[in-house]
Amino acid sequence: QVQLVESGGGLVQPGGSLRLSCAASGSIFSIYVIGWHRQAPGKQRELVASIAQDGSTYYLNSVKGRFTISRDNAKNTVYLRMNSLKPEDTAVYYCNLRPSRSTIWSPSSWGQGTQVTVSS
Repeated sequence: QVQLVESGGGLVQPGGSLRLSCAASGSIFSIYVIGWHRQAPGKQRELVASIAQDGSTYYLNSVKGRFTISRDNAKNTVYLRMNSLKPEDTAVYYCNLRPSRSTIWSPSSWGQGTQVTVSS
C-alpha cells in the first residue's frame, strides 16, 4: 500500500497563506489521482482539491481562486498552496490517492493529517 505523510499545517491569521505537502511512498505515484481532503470537528470529511496524471484539477467551490494544487512526480509529492485563508478553512487536512478509473480513495492510505488553524 501507498504510505502518505502530510505536513505544512499551522496557525495563521485570516488572509494568510500556507503550503501543505503530501509525500508518498510504496507505489508508482504518477499513475494516481491525488486529492486533498479536510475534516473539521463535528463535520464530514470533504474533498478540497485533486489533481490527475494529466495535470487536470478539481477544486471545491469555496476554495476556487484561493487554493492551488500541484504535483511533483519526481519527488512523489503533491502540494496545496492556500492563500487568503478564512476561519472556515480550519480543519485537519489529509491527502489520499485513487486510480483514475476509480471513485474510491484508498482506504489504507489515510494518514494522520496536518492541522490548519485560521484565527486572529
